[in-house]
Formats: sequence, structure tokens, C-alpha cells
Amino acid sequence: MSQKPLPGFRDFYPEQFAERAHIFETWRRIVRRYAFQEYDGPPLEPLELYTQKSGDEIVTQLYNFVDKGERPVAMRPEMTPTFARMVGARAQALRKPVRWFSLPQLFRYERTQKGRLREHFQLNVDIVGEADVLADAELVSIAIEIMSAFGLTDRDVRARVSDRRLLNGLLTHLEIAESSWPAVYAVLDKLERQPREVSAEKLASAGLDAATVDVVLGFSEVDFATIAARYGEAPAVREHVARFRDYLSHLDALGVGLWIRFDLTIVRGLAYYTGIVFELFDNVGEFRAICGGGRYDNLLKSLGGTDLPALGFGMGDVVIGELLRSRGLLRSNASPLAFWVAQAPDTADAPQTALRTATALRAAGCVVEYALRSQKLDKQLEAGRKAEARAFVIVDPSAADGAWRVRRAGHEDQLFTTLDALCAWATLHHESTP
Repeated sequence: MSQKPLPGFRDFYPEQFAERAHIFETWRRIVRRYAFQEYDGPPLEPLELYTQKSGDEIVTQLYNFVDKGERPVAMRPEMTPTFARMVGARAQALRKPVRWFSLPQLFRYERTQKGRLREHFQLNVDIVGEADVLADAELVSIAIEIMSAFGLTDRDVRARVSDRRLLNGLLTHLEIAESSWPAVYAVLDKLERQPREVSAEKLASAGLDAATVDVVLGFSEVDFATIAARYGEAPAVREHVARFRDYLSHLDALGVGLWIRFDLTIVRGLAYYTGIVFELFDNVGEFRAICGGGRYDNLLKSLGGTDLPALGFGMGDVVIGELLRSRGLLRSNASPLAFWVAQAPDTADAPQTALRTATALRAAGCVVEYALRSQKLDKQLEAGRKAEARAFVIVDPSAADGAWRVRRAGHEDQLFTTLDALCAWATLHHESTP
């Protein structure tokens, strides 16, 4: 039998699990700071939940089967359909705006590559029931604060933001037929990844004349100030420019303005996005998008039967993990071993006293280990050093100067005559014990 996991899946040994736990803990800490509540749903859902949203072609990317009840089901490839179903089921009773987040494990049967596996964990953050642009600013602010909490700065990461309504207004002003918009979106989405002449050919094939092709291709380099100056008074564009200006003002007030770059090529390939969209990228361009999301005001109605405005983003653990590792910022939140309790084996009362000592120290909040079989003292201390214990508590009830001796590197031994005194000292010192 193979000792490797399936292709695209991962084993999490304690050191990798501790790194994953650090990512999860950081996600939860920041999102809860914004007053979001955590939820979860089943990892197995009816297949139609995904085909209804993405069409039958999505089936080729899923882990799906017919269960013993003859129901077509699939391992969840994303969380938004489950979220929409859950919100729809209690839409009338939920306080608005709904502010929920989740950390699901997701599954997709697709080709594995850098930053993309067949399973991953993902932070999903969603707001339901608020149409104002301030909600959009709040959402991207969360994503950026998470980057900052990991030790990244605006020199490391950039949030590229756009608005589909603004883009649609520009396409209307340029007199591009609405039937050609999907082709324009597809070109903009791939503008950085395909030669300019290929993009120009595709736009021409969609019915755009040469002058309009040049304007659309120039969207990759134009900033918001230029768009506002050039098109801000056009009837099809005016309200969208004003809204986006407010959005940028909110981002400045939230303290994340330096992280923002206006970019009309950010369209998000998923068809259900309706408004402001964004993606976070490392500034070196070494990795895939760190996260992405935006406003999807029509999706809840189509999936959950609830007509409420909504927006959200997803941030996977694979790319952020690779980025943090490459920058030397991937920390572990594993609890360090504070104390190794050792006993004098030639003392009759030592074994039980050592167990009572370990129990009391654990009750005081310390991480404690000890040998699980009788050993000489030097063997116990060697085992503690291999376990990287920060300090040793040597128990010897026959010692005249104190039954508990604490030994730490770089310090003189400390003696305690009562277990209460030891625990009181440990409570104050165990986290900072070198």
C-alpha cells in the first residue's frame, strides 16, 4: 500500500498542522474583530446545488457520486452555495446585515499546480443585506488587515480593485454591443497572460473596431483619476464614477488606501459578480491570487430564493501559506513544552509526587510532560532536552531544602517547599521561561 496521500491532497504532520493552525488562528482573530460570526455546513451536498449555480460543466471538476439513497451528491467545491442555502432558509429571522465567516475544507478534481491542489481550506467572509458601498470597503479592509496580521505590508501585497458596473458603463459609452460584453470580459481577465495581438484579435472577432480595441486594451494601464477625468460626465458612467470615488474615500478612512490599485482588468471570472470586485496579489508576481471576491447581489435569489444584496471573498490556505513561507513569516502556534517533570527514582514518594506535580502545573495552564516509565534521573533529563522543554521540575520529597527544584538554562536552580508556591511561580513565568 502506498504511504503517500492521493495526488493533490496533503498530510499534516504536527509541524505542518501547527503552521496551518497559525493561519486559521490569524484568520479567526481578525475577522471576529470585525464582528463576524462563524458558521459551517456539511462537506457533502446535493449535486444540483452546484450545477444550478455553475452549469452541468462543473461536474467534471467535482468529486461526485450517487449515494446509497440514490441521490446525486458532491463534496463541496466552494462554500457560497451552502452559504446561500443557509441564509435563504432563515432570511426573515436573521439580523441584517448578516456578517458570517467560515473555514471549510473544499474539494475540486482538477489539475494540480503551484498554489492549487485538489483540496484546500478557505476563509470565506460574507455580508448579506447591505447595498451601500461602505460594505464593499469594509470587506476589502478585512482582507488587507489579515495580510498585515501575518506581517506583510503594502510593499508585499497589493489589492487590485474594480467595479463591474463602472466597466459596463464604459462599455456602454463606447457603444460596444451588450452581446459582446462576455468576450470583452474574457479578454480583460486574461490580458496579463496572453500576447496583446491575441487579445486584439479576440476583441475584433467580437465586433469591436480598431479604435475601440485600442481603448479596451488600454484599460490595463489607466488609473481611476484618468477614468474620472475622461468619462466622469458621460451619462452611462457618471453614477458609477461617483460611487467608486466614495469607495476609495472609505478605504482611505479605514487606513488601507496605500494597499489599493485601481485595475479594470479585475473582472473575476465567475459570472455572478455584479459590482465592486477585488483580488490580492503579491507585488513580486510570484504566486496566484491570494484571495478574491466582490459583490454578488443576484446570487442569493437564484440559489436561496432570497432577494438580498450580498458580497464576500475567499482566501485559501495554500497560496497564503506559500507566500508566508517564502517571506519567512510562516509561524507555528504549537504550544512549547514549558516543564518536564522528573523524579528521583530512589525515593519512594517521588513517583506519586511527580504525578501530582504535573497535574497541578497543568491545572495552572502550563504545558507539561514526563517520562511514562521508570528511568534514571539523567535519562529523564535527556528525554526532556530532546522534547525541548524550557525548564525542568525535579521532584525529590526527601530533599531537606525543598521537594521541588526548578532548573533552567542560564539560571540558578530555584527551590520550592510547597506545590502551591511552585504553581504560583509557574503561572507567572511559564510563558516567558527561556
